[in-house]
Amino acid sequence: MLRLLALLAVQAPTVAAPVVHAPVVPPSAVAADLVVTNARVYTADDARPLVEAFAVRGGRVVFTGSAREAKALTGANTRVVDAGGRTVIPGMVDGHAHFAGLAQKLRSVDLVGTKSLTEVIERVVERAKRTPKGSWIIGRGWDQNAWGNTAFPTHEALSAAAPDHPVILERVDGHAAYVNAAAMQLAGLTATTKDPSGGKIIRDAKGNPTGVLIDRASNLVESKVPPLSRDEMRAALKDAVARMHSLGLVGMHDAGASRENIDLFEAMAQQGDLNLRLYVMIGDDAKALEHYFQVGPRSALYDGQVWVRAVKLYADGAMGSRGAALLEPYSDDPNNSGLLLSAPAHIEEVAKRGLAAGFQINTHAIGDRGNRVVLDAYEKALNARPTADHRFRVEHAQILHQDDIPRFAQLGVIPSMQASHQTSDMYWIGKRLGPTRLYGAYAWQSLLQTGVVIPNGSDFPVEEVNPLISFHASIARQDARDWPAGGWYPEQRMSREDALRSMTLWPAYAGFQEQAMGSITPGKYADFVVLDQDIMRVPASLVLTTRVLETWVGGKRVFSR
Repeated sequence: MLRLLALLAVQAPTVAAPVVHAPVVPPSAVAADLVVTNARVYTADDARPLVEAFAVRGGRVVFTGSAREAKALTGANTRVVDAGGRTVIPGMVDGHAHFAGLAQKLRSVDLVGTKSLTEVIERVVERAKRTPKGSWIIGRGWDQNAWGNTAFPTHEALSAAAPDHPVILERVDGHAAYVNAAAMQLAGLTATTKDPSGGKIIRDAKGNPTGVLIDRASNLVESKVPPLSRDEMRAALKDAVARMHSLGLVGMHDAGASRENIDLFEAMAQQGDLNLRLYVMIGDDAKALEHYFQVGPRSALYDGQVWVRAVKLYADGAMGSRGAALLEPYSDDPNNSGLLLSAPAHIEEVAKRGLAAGFQINTHAIGDRGNRVVLDAYEKALNARPTADHRFRVEHAQILHQDDIPRFAQLGVIPSMQASHQTSDMYWIGKRLGPTRLYGAYAWQSLLQTGVVIPNGSDFPVEEVNPLISFHASIARQDARDWPAGGWYPEQRMSREDALRSMTLWPAYAGFQEQAMGSITPGKYADFVVLDQDIMRVPASLVLTTRVLETWVGGKRVFSR
């Protein structure tokens, strides 16, 4: 009996104590810091392209969906923003612009929109009245194509109007400069001065400089202009950021920055003075490239404010100054086929080094020859060092030979384009190129059909900062006066959905940032813009009347109208 009882005790089932499990709370159920509701939210996320609310925690989106669902995420400390039925889009990013250029332009003579040389000189004279004698006068924005006489100006009128100040006035595209006699004297510019490589001094019949310097010839005078101090540049950059925020930009790709400026950008980000998603392309300087290639690519520095992992090169000049490199001569200048600013071998060599160091290479190319040179150089570099997901870019890609359009997708190269260039250039580009080459001009739809994406931008300060100008140009291919009727080569227009992506998700992809930004998607930065009308539904003619009401970066409002 005792043995039987012992055996039963061993075999009796053990009754375990009950286990109490803590309830599982999904992360999305924790109260949000911010809820935006009662909005028409275009997310640029194909999974949920249109929602009425979203929630933010820790500077990132944690939910998108209905207002009812978002309400469940509100707590005692949640900030609730009722958008009043207004339109919300992801924060816009300029895919190609110049940060320091905008900062300097805000402190210089604004020549954009001038209709004659006389008007240009009048603005210089006004600045001269409040500028100490001997100090430089700097301006930007003139465009001889908008004047009655479209020939380049000569220095005599400018020299007579401002004899006591050296003056340098950049053309709207930044690829030519107009200078007076005082500036040429300081630079030692005479009939015996040789054209620099990649540049051209416009001369009279006797060989004397007339006052216009093309591309790298501008450096002969620009090098004599005293730079802004570090404090002056910091203040100017802060003004530039404020300008961007007021127009719905939360980020930009800075197309060619010096090491000195990159150091300043990083210092501003560290000290909370940036509030911008800044994707930096290192300028083509041998010492700077050596330094950054040794350091290696860096991303999302200072809580997602600075990326340094790209290089900016130049292949050619610009169309307006006839410096863009063409396969055949200019139709209105038959002895000129443009300029190559870099040797093809240099582009190939830097591309190989970039691949080895993990850097993206982005090269300015406008003319069809310039674009072919870049694609050829990239192809050689990629053959030598096959690399997946390199995301090399061609900046501008304005004029393409039909044979080169499919090569972008074949090589994995991104055409980074600025839609507002098309609407600025369409009045005169036919004179430069003739009718046949226009079929490859600003060929957005032809490129999209091959499978590439097109990050959009403005190239500011070449064009206005307002990103909605490029959005309008993308969908209409018309200017602000709705000219021409039906659009300029309208078969190349983008859909509104693609136009929105080109200013949000596609710049993020072009900067290896698509996992962190570019759409209103859970897990991404809470960068968004509130508009006073629905750019996805209003007639195209009304898009440019749209105002930005609020801009938010990382769940914090940085602009309110």
